[in-house]
Amino acid sequence: MLTRTIIAITATALMAGAAIAADKIKPAVVYDLGGKNDKSFNQGVFDGATKFQKETGIKFRDFEIQNDSQREQALRNFASKGFSPILAVGFSQAQAVAKIADEFPKTQFGIIDMVVDKPNVASIVFKEHEGSFLVGMLAEMAAKSGKVGFVGGMDIPLIRRFACGYVGGAKAANPKAEVFQNMTGTTGAAWNDPVKGGELAKAQFAQGADVVYHAAGGTGVGVLQAAADAKKLGIGVDSNQNGMHPGSVLTSMLKRVDVAAYTLFDAAKNGKFKAGVQALGLAEGGVGWALDKNNKALITSEMQKAVDTATADIKSGKIVVHDYMSDSKCPY
Repeated sequence: MLTRTIIAITATALMAGAAIAADKIKPAVVYDLGGKNDKSFNQGVFDGATKFQKETGIKFRDFEIQNDSQREQALRNFASKGFSPILAVGFSQAQAVAKIADEFPKTQFGIIDMVVDKPNVASIVFKEHEGSFLVGMLAEMAAKSGKVGFVGGMDIPLIRRFACGYVGGAKAANPKAEVFQNMTGTTGAAWNDPVKGGELAKAQFAQGADVVYHAAGGTGVGVLQAAADAKKLGIGVDSNQNGMHPGSVLTSMLKRVDVAAYTLFDAAKNGKFKAGVQALGLAEGGVGWALDKNNKALITSEMQKAVDTATADIKSGKIVVHDYMSDSKCPY
């Protein structure tokens, strides 16, 4: 009886100790190029981490890289100082995360937009094509000309996934839809070039596009500005960008990287960190579209009904949106 009591007390103490250890986490974020003030992808992560900090009182540290060589250095610096979990933002961090995760096997890592198969890494990916399909429908339904556009950041399969889903949605709304596409560049600089983004959007408007969707990080600021200047419509991405130019941003394709950051830190805090892959789409609440006071007047009841129906059909599997990352031949 005494032995059982000792075992029970010991087990309780161990669980309490684990809870205390988890509660004392030291979270950190390493942003991708473009920085936490890009009003899009990186800022979404910053917002999620900030929410966690406000709600728990647990402060996080972050670092904005200025070039590719700083990725590994920043991750190693945080890990060596006892930070955990460490969230790396963006697919470009994969190689650095894999290396540093091996060097610090007891440190918990997270990465967004890429899979790193390590026992101490949580890989969080999104079904961007599903959310892009919905905003493609909205774009085409709002376009009087039947012509819409897309401006991507770095020309990589991930951004082609956005583009293909967008075309699919536009074609679902109007089989005769014409979709112009441009990518900003082939290096990391493509995420932070609002001037180039504006130029590409202007060129698409000149071709007759009424709506242009961007998936270009900080470069997209220029796309939305060009839409406002031309009295056309833009579509934001990742964060809710409707308020940047109220009445000129048709909607924003929400990629809930804020939720990903918050959830990762919260899981670690509660001792529930899990390595492996998490794929977040419409059914998981990982993607969607933004409707608020800034764009409410732009979304008709017909548009909302059509997108609500498509959302339900995608969740049920009735509509399967083509994933460019699985098959690079976009069928739309």
